[in-house]
Amino acid sequence: MNRILEQAKKLYTLEGYTFIPVSGHEGGRNRIVIVSLDGEKKYVLRISALGDRDENDYLAETEFVRFLAENDAPVADVISSVNGRLVESIEADGKEVFVCLFSFAKGMLLADNGYRYREGAPLSEYFYNTGKDLGAIHRLSKEYVPVHSRPDYFDKYNMTYIDGLIPNEYSELKKAMAERLEKFDMLPKDKGCYGLVHFDYSDGNYHIDMGTGAITVFDFDNCMNCWYMFDLANLWIHNEGWTRQETDSGKRFALMQQCFDLQLQGYKTETDITEEMLKELPLFIDMVLIENIVDEFECSAREGEELDYEDIEDAAECLIESIPYAGFGKS
Repeated sequence: MNRILEQAKKLYTLEGYTFIPVSGHEGGRNRIVIVSLDGEKKYVLRISALGDRDENDYLAETEFVRFLAENDAPVADVISSVNGRLVESIEADGKEVFVCLFSFAKGMLLADNGYRYREGAPLSEYFYNTGKDLGAIHRLSKEYVPVHSRPDYFDKYNMTYIDGLIPNEYSELKKAMAERLEKFDMLPKDKGCYGLVHFDYSDGNYHIDMGTGAITVFDFDNCMNCWYMFDLANLWIHNEGWTRQETDSGKRFALMQQCFDLQLQGYKTETDITEEMLKELPLFIDMVLIENIVDEFECSAREGEELDYEDIEDAAECLIESIPYAGFGKS
């Protein structure tokens, strides 16, 4: 680690800066280091050595982030090295390690503020802004012409991969996933509905300026070519956290829909989404559930541990029993 940091100092002229490693979160695959000078000037150094990623993947990600930043999207920009590169390769312990430096997103995580929104502002502002900023990213994605390419959805989410990842004891689940994949394959994939998406757009991947409400998005590490509706469906599912105090399922669903309607209002100020696509929201929610399930199996495989079924039980039940809206209050 020290050798990598010493090389990073030279690559990004960071001599004199303080390097503070961030504790990894469950499922996290990169090593993150906060780099600061006198507590003011701050950056995020990402150190990656993932066997399923190569330099092309990192270049495709960072080129997209740079394009978004240059076109005033609310994202944390990537910083070029002294060599003018967005991604640098370092050898450490006989392994190739890729490093990237990003601007530090202004503000803080909602979780670090006890899931309290900024004082004196209505929560409706937050929902509107999350939709608007996602819309800005998608609007620019529709214009983006990549140099290096990120994967397409079916490059990873296909039954060949899923069959090899998920044990046969989960045959009912795999059958349900296969049925959804067939439905996904029937969806249109024109430029207006399919392109490079964040694929993990949630409150863990943006900071909020608690003075202004401005959002800055980061962590495009999972970005891929997919339907724009995936990011919107992910937003819908995460609204559950704001409504769980309501015990009546019907009222809870109505509250979640109110949150989503505000997000759509903000989203539509930046880009269009067709009514045909919006009608498929339950199907895209299932797509998010499949991503979550695959991620749990992948994490267990990496850790060499058996999956705890409780971690996927609710999502699996919704897929197997065809319970829409991730089971949150509507049948």
